[in-house]
Amino acid sequence: MTAWVEVDLGPGVRAGFTTVEAGNLSLSVGDRDAATDARARLVRAVGAPLAWPVQVHGAVVRRVGRAGEPGLPADAPGAGDAVAEADALVSCGTLGLAVLVADCVPVLLAASDGSVVGAVHAGRRGVASGVVPAAVDAMADAGAERRGIRAVVGPAVCGRCYEVPAEMAAEVEALVPGSRSTTGWGTDALDLPRAVGLQLRDAGLTDIADLGICTVTDPRFFSHRGHRSAGRAAGRSAGVVARVPGVSTLADGTAGLA
Repeated sequence: MTAWVEVDLGPGVRAGFTTVEAGNLSLSVGDRDAATDARARLVRAVGAPLAWPVQVHGAVVRRVGRAGEPGLPADAPGAGDAVAEADALVSCGTLGLAVLVADCVPVLLAASDGSVVGAVHAGRRGVASGVVPAAVDAMADAGAERRGIRAVVGPAVCGRCYEVPAEMAAEVEALVPGSRSTTGWGTDALDLPRAVGLQLRDAGLTDIADLGICTVTDPRFFSHRGHRSAGRAAGRSAGVVARVPGVSTLADGTAGLA
């Protein structure tokens, strides 16, 4: 098992998803000191400071960056833990972005030239409220050309494992057509990764990759549902994207995550 699943979002962009081997990265689940240490290892391995949002299952997108970076809003938060209440972050500078997940959908985005990057936490409520297209809009506002934006849909609960009440499935389907699904045992469900892919296409993107990894059935990743049903360790993985000019992989830093 490795501590990092690397994805390709173009030259000068480092992106991927941590596994349980990297440790729990949530400061509110499990041992806070251990999570703080795991975050520090991740920052060192990525090679860029990271901004971590306070995730509230909404559709708020915040632009973040280091002080003095051109075009940055005066009230833009910088690096560190809990930089802002948001479920998506966008950066045009050297500040990396991280979102926490344990069944919700992490989405990583990068402009074709790597000049703008984004990270999205898309749970059921976030998908229904449109956090994914809102993040694409924010990237376009920051100068990214929509059709050139690359997107990767990361590890999340799949449509065969995310059982929900029939009323909830119908409600989300009405807002995001194509999101309704059926579990492997024949009950109502939601397929959030597929819904996110549809939203990305509707937002004008053409370069979309879905890793197709289900966090409930794949023990490499933390899973809220898997933790409850199978006795797996509680915790949160991270989706991370950062502009690191001249470097496009984490090959030399992966070992440092564990």
